Amino acid sequence: MEYSQNFYNLYAFSFSPVKHKLFLLGIMFLLWVYMLYSCVGYCAPMPSLVVENNRGKETGTGSVVDKMTENNARADLMSRLLPRLPPWVDIESDYDEPSVRTSSRDLLNKEIDAHSGVEDPGEMKGEGQRAPEPDAMSSFSNDLGSKKLPQAIIIGVKKGGTRALLEFLRVHPDIRAVGAEPHFFDRNYENGLEWYRELMPKTLEGQITMEKTPSYFVTREAPARISAMSRDTKLIVVVRDPITRAISDYTQTLSKNPDIPTFESLTFKNRTTGLIDTSWSAIQIGIYAKHLDNWLQYFPMGQILFVSGERLISNPAGELGRVQDFLGLKRIITDKHFYFNQTKGFPCLKKAEGSSKPHCLGKTKGRTHPNIHPEVVQRLRDFYRPFNMKFYQMTGHNFGWD
Repeated sequence: MEYSQNFYNLYAFSFSPVKHKLFLLGIMFLLWVYMLYSCVGYCAPMPSLVVENNRGKETGTGSVVDKMTENNARADLMSRLLPRLPPWVDIESDYDEPSVRTSSRDLLNKEIDAHSGVEDPGEMKGEGQRAPEPDAMSSFSNDLGSKKLPQAIIIGVKKGGTRALLEFLRVHPDIRAVGAEPHFFDRNYENGLEWYRELMPKTLEGQITMEKTPSYFVTREAPARISAMSRDTKLIVVVRDPITRAISDYTQTLSKNPDIPTFESLTFKNRTTGLIDTSWSAIQIGIYAKHLDNWLQYFPMGQILFVSGERLISNPAGELGRVQDFLGLKRIITDKHFYFNQTKGFPCLKKAEGSSKPHCLGKTKGRTHPNIHPEVVQRLRDFYRPFNMKFYQMTGHNFGWD
């Protein structure tokens, strides 16, 4: 009898109302934690799965739309759980020279060492750029394409109109281009092709990956390096009257350093004799024939397209038509995409890529050039004439600079 009384007391203590409620709450809490943990991988796509199963019973198979709903639900859940990495900055970084005059060197070798700045204050340098890390959602977005090495590259020239051409080309749905200048084949080659590939945007089957870095055209090693990547790479060079190009180059430098010497004093080694200083990069870049010789050692002329910087302003649709033909694309970019901005003096896009608003290049484009004495211009005209004629013969095209 005493044993029964003790058992009753123990039972009453263990299953008192308070203990009983706490026990039930503990069980419910564990069940709630288990359900929450399970929902991370299952509950988000559950509605689409239920619909798919029901439709499968009615039609005998699930629809493609239901599969897409499931994938979108999974991607939405993961996008909330995984942090997003910062995007690749879409800016331009044309090279620029740190000093006004340098010692005489080989025209091609000097260009690599002399230019390490940026197009304008506040813009990113190409040197030292790091490739963006792979997107955390990459496993969920294989259907959005993959990153490929560029099939076409705008290789030059500085102050020729390369930024305008790239922005115009990005309107085409079959062209995907990185905005920043990678400077891979002149400054960052040691980083390797995988680093370079990671800079590129994702492309679908049939789309072309592009980039532009104007300093490639005057970089001795660039042709061999691009050829080693792919001998089938298509090259685009935007050329402009070398005198106008040199003045534009000087104007850019002057805007950042107003204390530099005059254009005339930089142009001549000896003003009395009229000897041109070809060690000044603003002059040497315009000797197109000499630079082109280096490229023709690795690429046939049929893989290089020369775009007129002057006609890119006067007839952008016409020049874009030639580029689209060269790339093997349908002529989608036409006159209807452009309007002429009287203030800036060059064409602008009625609708830019990914926008419904008109788009012109930044305020750093279309600067007013300083007045250059006609005698200096004529001396430069005489200097460039034989090089221009050689360039016309090599390309089979008269650009009308003389």
